[in-house]
Amino acid sequence: MPNVARLLAGTALSFIGVSAYAACPTWDAARAGREIDALSQQVAQWDDRYHRQGVAEVADELYDQARQRLVRLRSCFPEAAGEPTAPLKTARGKTTHPVPHTGLDKLADEQAVAAWMAGREDLWIQPKVDGVAVTLVYRQGRLSQVVSRGDGLAGQDWTVTARRIPAIPAQLPQARDAVLQGELYWRLEGHVQARAGSLNARSQVAGAMARHDLPDSQAARIGLFVWDWPDGPETMAERLAGLAALGFGDTQAYSQPLASFEQAQQWRERWYRSALPFASDGVVLRQGQRPPAQRWQAKAPYWVAAWKYPYAQALAEVRQVSFKVGRSGRITPVLELVPVRLDDRSVRTVSVGSLQRWQAMDIRPGDQVAVSLAGLTIPRLEGVVLRNTQRVAVPVPDPQAFHALSCWQPTPGCESQFRARLAWLSGRQGLDLPGVGPGTWDKLLAAGQLNDLLDWMTLDTSELVKMPGLGERSAAKLFATLQAARQRPFHTWLKALGMPPVAAAPLPDSWQALSTRSLAQWQAEPGIGPGRAAQLQAFFLDPQVQALAARLRTLEVAGF
Repeated sequence: MPNVARLLAGTALSFIGVSAYAACPTWDAARAGREIDALSQQVAQWDDRYHRQGVAEVADELYDQARQRLVRLRSCFPEAAGEPTAPLKTARGKTTHPVPHTGLDKLADEQAVAAWMAGREDLWIQPKVDGVAVTLVYRQGRLSQVVSRGDGLAGQDWTVTARRIPAIPAQLPQARDAVLQGELYWRLEGHVQARAGSLNARSQVAGAMARHDLPDSQAARIGLFVWDWPDGPETMAERLAGLAALGFGDTQAYSQPLASFEQAQQWRERWYRSALPFASDGVVLRQGQRPPAQRWQAKAPYWVAAWKYPYAQALAEVRQVSFKVGRSGRITPVLELVPVRLDDRSVRTVSVGSLQRWQAMDIRPGDQVAVSLAGLTIPRLEGVVLRNTQRVAVPVPDPQAFHALSCWQPTPGCESQFRARLAWLSGRQGLDLPGVGPGTWDKLLAAGQLNDLLDWMTLDTSELVKMPGLGERSAAKLFATLQAARQRPFHTWLKALGMPPVAAAPLPDSWQALSTRSLAQWQAEPGIGPGRAAQLQAFFLDPQVQALAARLRTLEVAGF
């Protein structure tokens, strides 16, 4: 089925769980005008590139969400709305369709689907094939004309190119006239939409059809799914049987009758997670009975609607850019987002990955970014889709100020790295203190109990019980856990303090022996090169680390 946002001018679209539902921005009229104008120009550029050249500069679902954002901003600021953009302004061709392409309305959620189905009879469901819509005209069984969707009323004459596509029959088994509407799609073997997404399959078809010299190799990759027969038999069952007799058996195979909303859910889930030969971005619900083709118009009708799959990518607005400093001093930019939903998960933050990547992408508050889920669980930043016209200054940490031996106290600017040191110290890779994690350290820091990496070792129960959220029992349990750290082995303590890893023979169980080693002695160990040797020597000679070792010695921790 065609992409609704790119097919229906002026149609209000509904999307599930995207930031389009956010409250109206608190902009003045001038700012609103600039933002709406910039977004309008960007959407118009995407439309023009897609409809005239067959090039999709942005994923279809991101386009949909960007257009919805434009609709929302215009409703928020009607005085600055300007003229509505026409998605199909450059799409109209010179060849008139014998029957208009109607397009589709999208149903926002399960409640909307149930409401649409209520009271209707003779309902059917099909996959919403993600390709390029066309009209096929047969005269006495011979292919006479193939017309691109265009603006629904007129499109480009693709007949010459279409004759090169094996999936489009040049001759029907019956010598009859027929007008068919369907989707040219890019063939994908064993494609599972939930796992792989659409893979730009629609753009592949659009680009191929825009060529004047379609190669046979590409023509063979294009399939055809006929989703309607406007001048065909009156009932859906008869149309499906008739299409199968004409050689379009996929339509019957992928059209299922519906007796209930639950069946619609089941088929949607099945097609979303099962292997299909094409990309699909949802399902289409149809009434078997519909008006005669002479009454069809180039707008969404009442007898058919789409129920989209969850977005693989969501368009999210950046609220804030913050920077986390890890235990080793690595700076990681993190984007705080206006919450969006992806596959039933609420995404509020996403890591940029590295300071260098953030600088290259130049992401600022107010920008619109694309996010997805890696492995269906971890938010992943795909890129910047739309930029805020007002570039907000962002204070950036100095990379030279942070390294493996910085921030042993929570001094101003060191809070993030110090917290990371504490989390490492108590984690499984460190002392493995059960029940002690970032939340525990945050409570101790908020209570002013931690001015050093080891201050927690001298706290008593009376001090812990004063902390918010800790009663006598929980304070006693925490005290026992913290005190147990004194019994951890020497080499466990070294890892907890952040000693660079050593994949060599067992080291001496003595701080004195290790801290007096020369660079040559470290490098003489198996598997330790010049770089790691320098890191190890720097660790043991660092004044802050030596002070921690002296304190552990005072606390009678073995090896120090």
